[in-house]
Amino acid sequence: MEDERGTTERVLTLLGLLQQRAVWTGPELGERLGVTPRTIRRDVERLRALGYPVQASNGVGGGYQLGPGHDMPPLLLDDEEAIATAVSLLAGAGSGEAALRALTKLDRVLPTRLRHEVSALSGSVVAFDGSRAPIDPDVLMTLARACRDEVELGFEYPSSGSMPRRVEPYRLVASGRRWYLLAYDLDRDDWRTFRVDRMTGVSARSWRFRPREAPDAAAYVQENIASRVYRHQARFLVHAPAPVVRSQIPASAAVVRERGRSRCEVLSGAGDLDFLLMHVVVLGHAFEVIEPVELGERCRVLADRLLGAAGHLSQLAD
Repeated sequence: MEDERGTTERVLTLLGLLQQRAVWTGPELGERLGVTPRTIRRDVERLRALGYPVQASNGVGGGYQLGPGHDMPPLLLDDEEAIATAVSLLAGAGSGEAALRALTKLDRVLPTRLRHEVSALSGSVVAFDGSRAPIDPDVLMTLARACRDEVELGFEYPSSGSMPRRVEPYRLVASGRRWYLLAYDLDRDDWRTFRVDRMTGVSARSWRFRPREAPDAAAYVQENIASRVYRHQARFLVHAPAPVVRSQIPASAAVVRERGRSRCEVLSGAGDLDFLLMHVVVLGHAFEVIEPVELGERCRVLADRLLGAAGHLSQLAD
C-alpha cells in the first residue's frame, strides 16, 4: 500500500515543478520525482481532483502544464524563492497597498528561520531617486501584522510629547511617498491618522480588540492629510471634470469630489488663505469659492493686485 504522507509530499512537489516551468514531459517529471510515468499520471489526476487545472497534450512540444483557472492556486516556493519574493515586496511596499497585502499573506506562512535573512536583505535595497520616505521594514510589518491580527499597538509620536500612544490599528494607507496608519486612539477616544515614518518604539501588544465601525480608510486619511491638519480649510467648486482636476493635484494636497460630469468640488487646506487661492487659480479652470466666507474677500484683494500689475505693464508699453 502506497505511503499516504509520501504521496502527499510528492504531489506537492509535482505542483511546485508545474509552477516553475510552462511545460514538462512525463519522463522529465518522472526523473525529477523518481517515479514511473504511470505514477505521474495518477498524481496529475490527484491535482485535478483538488481543482488544479493541469493540462496534458501529446506530440512534439507536448507534456503537462498548469493552465489558468478560476482561482489562483497556492504558490509553492522554496527558501530562495520565498526570500526573493519577500525582499521584492518590501522594496516595493512604498508603491502601494497591493504589495503590502501580498507581503502580509507571505508573512503568515514564512518560516521563522527565513525571517532574519529577509530582514537583512531588505535593508540593502534603496531607491536611487529618493522618491520614498525611509521606513523601517520591520516597523511596516509590525503594523501590518497588528492590523491583520487585531491586536493593540503602542508607540511614540512627536505630537504627543512623552506620552505613548495606545491604539487599535485598522488600516495602512499608501499616499505617494508616505505610509499612514488609520487607528482608533484609545486615550483620545477617536480615530486618528499617523505618519508611519514619524512613529518610533512601535510594538504590538498582546491585547486583542473587537473591530469598531470604521470610516473609509483611504478617504479619511486623504481628507485628513489634505486639509484637517492645516489652519485653514477651503472648498471650491471647479468647472472641470473631476478626473482632469485629479490629474493636476496630488492626492495628498486635495480631495476632489465629482459634482456632475463637468464640475467637481475641491477640498484643501493650508496655513495661508492666499496660498490656497493661488493653487486653485493656476489649475486654469473657472471656479467658485464655497467656503470660508473670508476667502471671497481674499479673491477681491488678489484680483485688484493682479489688475494693478497688469495696468503697470500697460503704462510701460505706452
